[in-house]
Amino acid sequence: MAASLTAAKQQLRSLMKQRLSGVSQDSVRAQSRKIFESLKDFKPYKDASRISIYLSMPASEVQTDDIVRHALDAGKQVFVPYLHKSPLEMPNAPARVMDMVHLKSIQDYESLKLDRWGIPSIDPATVHHRQRILGGPDVHRSDVSTLDLMLMPGVAFDFDEAGSARRLGHGKGFYDYFLNRYLARMDPSGGSLDGPPLLLYGLALTEQLLSASSGELVPMGPHDRNLHGLVLGSGEIRESSNRSI
Repeated sequence: MAASLTAAKQQLRSLMKQRLSGVSQDSVRAQSRKIFESLKDFKPYKDASRISIYLSMPASEVQTDDIVRHALDAGKQVFVPYLHKSPLEMPNAPARVMDMVHLKSIQDYESLKLDRWGIPSIDPATVHHRQRILGGPDVHRSDVSTLDLMLMPGVAFDFDEAGSARRLGHGKGFYDYFLNRYLARMDPSGGSLDGPPLLLYGLALTEQLLSASSGELVPMGPHDRNLHGLVLGSGEIRESSNRSI
């Protein structure tokens, strides 16, 4: 079962890599701009004071530079991905895990260096000065360690028969593992210990949204979580019918 799920996911990733290679940079920029314009007026974004935003690759995915700058300029606390060696000593724990770390300002954001994929990345030497969502034994943990909204990347997205948005990631499991650790701290009522539930929205180019009529589906495993909705390159925001993740 696990092997067939992994194979199905990898097959879809290969298909999407080929499909996205044909999307021009002009189209990516235009769709990213429409997403940004829609997001600015989206109530969950406007209401969020603490948000997580991925920092985008130069091609083949929604560009987030405008969103990061707008959020920082609006006074929101912005958290971005940071990959590091796992501090967890438990069976089957991955060697590397993801946390979300605080960007202090636009100047801080502009000072980030590009990694080998062209993604702006947090310097590990600065991490101990930054607030982290999950923290670890090597850092000072803030009492305030919650998020209001997470804007997520993906390779492909779809809606299941019940109307729930689904996401296929890049295969490393960083977001799934982060969310499982984050949500494990939530109380039984579904609210976090410090506030309302975390909202998860995918940012998707129109080419990344699979249609039911095509026969293409996002394969889902027991540890995969649905999203609350998608912000699409057409400018449309589609909410999940089932708000549970």
